[in-house]
Amino acid sequence: MAAPKLLQNKAMAITGGVTGIGRAIALGYISHGAHVVVNHLGDAKSHEQFQSMLDEAEQILGGKEEAEKRLVEVPGDVGEPDTGKRLVKEVVERWGRLDVFVSNAGVCEFREFLDITPTLWTSTLTTNLTGAFHTIQSAAHQMTLQSPPGGSIIGISSISALVGGARQAHYTPTKAGVLSLIQSCACALGKYSIRCNALLPGTIKTQLNDKDLEDEEKRKYMEDRIPLGRTGVTQDLVGPAVFLGCEALSGYVTGAQLLVDGGLFVNLQ
Repeated sequence: MAAPKLLQNKAMAITGGVTGIGRAIALGYISHGAHVVVNHLGDAKSHEQFQSMLDEAEQILGGKEEAEKRLVEVPGDVGEPDTGKRLVKEVVERWGRLDVFVSNAGVCEFREFLDITPTLWTSTLTTNLTGAFHTIQSAAHQMTLQSPPGGSIIGISSISALVGGARQAHYTPTKAGVLSLIQSCACALGKYSIRCNALLPGTIKTQLNDKDLEDEEKRKYMEDRIPLGRTGVTQDLVGPAVFLGCEALSGYVTGAQLLVDGGLFVNLQ
């Protein structure tokens, strides 16, 4: 018996969608029947990564033509207000409405606190928090205007929103900001039937931390702190993202924060 398609014919958009967690969520949504627009920075490497996503989508859907209909790219820097507007416009022009929006784009260049430059601080803040605000606001505008109004907005925060990090003093405040932004959006947008929730990944192997996880000593130290005994993979975020995007499963869930960390946070003592 085939697994149910929990997002059949739903239209969604995601920022930072060609690598890591964003890529896994986008392809997971495709497998559940959604139409997906992914944002990326717009450089040659990102476009190549999108093309490889199309290849994966083709395998999921059984054909290139269907993959190209269901998975579309919109390049642009999320720190620029127009990027979110163009992203939402693409979704609506293709499929008539926006059902799910995932704010995922983020950067983290680990740096000792005393070595954080004004440029690094500003660029991290602009991508991770200002970018989240602009793109979420664009999505919310659309969700209030469509008929019927409503939708699901998901912010990818981090366990770092709840705990500090010695080499993350420019990063953890942005992830705490994303969590706070989502909570405020839940309060402000509930009257439009828009649900706003946050996912808080723990230690997930992505391009942001692959060097640390390749170090056997560091990886073992991390794994020893995690009750489930392993660091996460990007696929671990797909189920929670599908849950929060699916009205039938989470229609009365808003303002929530869901840790996806293998139990790491409750074991930090």
